[in-house]
Amino acid sequence: MKPLHPMNRRTFLQLSTAGTAWSALQYHPFTLAAETPLRVGLVGTGWYGKSSLFRLLQIEPVEVISLCDVDQRMLAEAGEMVAERQRSKRRPRLYGDFRRMLAEKDLDVVMVSTPDHWHALIALAAMQAGADVYLEKPTGVDAVESHALLTAARKYGRVVQVNTQRRSTPHLSEAVETIVRAGKLGKIGLVEMCCYWHMRNRDTLATAPDTAPPEHLDYEMWTGPAPLRPYCKIVHPRGWRAFMEYSNGILGDMCVHMLDMVRWMLGLGWPQRVASAGGILMDSSSRANITDTQTATFDFGDLPVLWQHRAWGDMPDAKYPWAATLYGDKGTLKASVFTYDFAPRGSGGKAAHGEALLEYDRYPEDRTEKDLERHCAAPMRRHWRNFLEARRTRGRPVADIEEAHISSVSCILANLSLQLGRSLTWDPATHTCVGDAEANRLLRRPYRAPWVHPEPGTV
Repeated sequence: MKPLHPMNRRTFLQLSTAGTAWSALQYHPFTLAAETPLRVGLVGTGWYGKSSLFRLLQIEPVEVISLCDVDQRMLAEAGEMVAERQRSKRRPRLYGDFRRMLAEKDLDVVMVSTPDHWHALIALAAMQAGADVYLEKPTGVDAVESHALLTAARKYGRVVQVNTQRRSTPHLSEAVETIVRAGKLGKIGLVEMCCYWHMRNRDTLATAPDTAPPEHLDYEMWTGPAPLRPYCKIVHPRGWRAFMEYSNGILGDMCVHMLDMVRWMLGLGWPQRVASAGGILMDSSSRANITDTQTATFDFGDLPVLWQHRAWGDMPDAKYPWAATLYGDKGTLKASVFTYDFAPRGSGGKAAHGEALLEYDRYPEDRTEKDLERHCAAPMRRHWRNFLEARRTRGRPVADIEEAHISSVSCILANLSLQLGRSLTWDPATHTCVGDAEANRLLRRPYRAPWVHPEPGTV
């Protein structure tokens, strides 16, 4: 890790103010070791960071002692919300730089809920600081980043749970047990995955011109290792996935969930080959540089798994806008975050249906929490319980870094296939594309100085 980058005046004042206040109020959660709760820190206090953290606070008496964000307004608001929700009612320490937060070396668990281009560096630093990690997907914006995280988790003996929480979704677990593993699909010959939501930003240069960043946002630090684009209102908050500089587009955002779900359901490892086609075919006037139309094929040998997204037009099945369909010779299973439907082939079987579990009776606050994806609340609580149990046993959680690494890199390879215009054959033993030097060079994105790209051999 490089030394601290040169800070602008606003960042220095923010960090100095926070540091002075908290040096006077040293944090001591409890004195008896047996009573000490898990000490938790969150980097990235936006939408999903808070959603995930608040589910943890619902089920476990942890103490959130640190919050970090480059948006000082968002950070202050999160501090008040956490103080209101956690049992101690204490306001966490607030940081504008994750390195200062981790330098305290007093965290058991670090949540990383930043934009994708920051996932690898922060998660790696958290592991090196002695913490287990709860990480939003993907595991990196390039394949080498992701491999470095997996290597670090094993080297340092850290438990890393990635928030691909389909693996902890009650109605999907039911479908796996009662339909897939019960053999009701028969031999599965094809899987189709999709996302037809119009989720690509449509702003143009006229509606989202370049401007100065807001005073409360340290845009230099927000950008970090990514290319420094001119700021516009799309970028922050929540709009950054419109740009490939910070993400892997809709495929990296939405396909990674469905592909991970399918791999879990069917016990699949790495795809042997990945191919993709598409581009910006319908909306070239928007500022977004991610695809509006894309297909991908993940070849698992005797099972092709297909993906398609369109950020325009009608969807074939309004009940399953973001979903996977498993086709077997005995029946078909449609599965999404909201529901599943099994249709047997012929008259010999029995149809089945399942819905997302809502636990309003136990957690009535789920009804009113701002921006909460209510169908995801129960899965996130179960995901956290699985992580906490893995921490207790020092075992592997259900969405262990290795599983998430496979799903994340598979999607990264699909985008590289689209970029290069050819299919890629993957060798998981060497983490390289077979016989394709150009593709292998693209497995590592360039980093903006002074940030240094993590490498599996040196983490």
